[in-house]
Amino acid sequence: MNSQGRFHADEWQARVQLAACYRVFDMLGWTEMIYNHITVRLPASATDGRKQYLINPFGLHYSEVTASNLLKIDTAGKKLDDNPHPVNPAGFTVHSAIHEAIADAHCVMHTHTTAGLAVACTKTGLAQNNFYSAQLHGLVAYHDFEGITIHAEEAPRLLKNIGEKPVVILRNHGLLSWAPTLPLAFARLWTLQRACEVQVMQAALGPAIDIPEPVARKTTEDSFQFDARFGGGRDVFDAMTRLVDRRDPSYKQ
Repeated sequence: MNSQGRFHADEWQARVQLAACYRVFDMLGWTEMIYNHITVRLPASATDGRKQYLINPFGLHYSEVTASNLLKIDTAGKKLDDNPHPVNPAGFTVHSAIHEAIADAHCVMHTHTTAGLAVACTKTGLAQNNFYSAQLHGLVAYHDFEGITIHAEEAPRLLKNIGEKPVVILRNHGLLSWAPTLPLAFARLWTLQRACEVQVMQAALGPAIDIPEPVARKTTEDSFQFDARFGGGRDVFDAMTRLVDRRDPSYKQ
């Protein structure tokens, strides 16, 4: 148990890291009032092998999320504790489908950033014309918009479109990433977000210089930020967490 005696040590560690991530998103401006979600699958060591997840309390801004007020839910999105906050009914539909179907999907992140949504609304999608998009060659999936994601019957189509690709552009909707660790999911989403930001700004300047496919393929292969041998995004996420700590460490409560 952790020092408060309320949570298994491994669950508490997951809670602190996820709460930090919500604060990082807030610091970066990746918030949408009380909406959108970052979810993690709790380790089996903390759940006796049961499938359980953590998600943000519906109604709280990301800046209000703490380790102790995160909701613990099952695969159906049902609360498993006495947390007084509700679960967003649309919040876990997509996340649950990915967590359940993809073994390595320990963490799932979803945003509605302006740049991400703008690119998601284009017919051509992500352009292969900048340093960041070149690091995502062959890694981006697309899923067509079917309305607010509250219907479970959309899940098979979503999963078919995702396949094994770790970042997703939900057309007309936003961005998504998944990974076996939270830091890696963050590194992937940050790269996609930066690619979208550059693309949106560049579009106002005229025709872009496209990156040839062989160069983009090599750039992706050479990019070390996603490689487990180089931390798989952990160093980056830890650095961002330190920035949050200096601003407001209350997420650890």
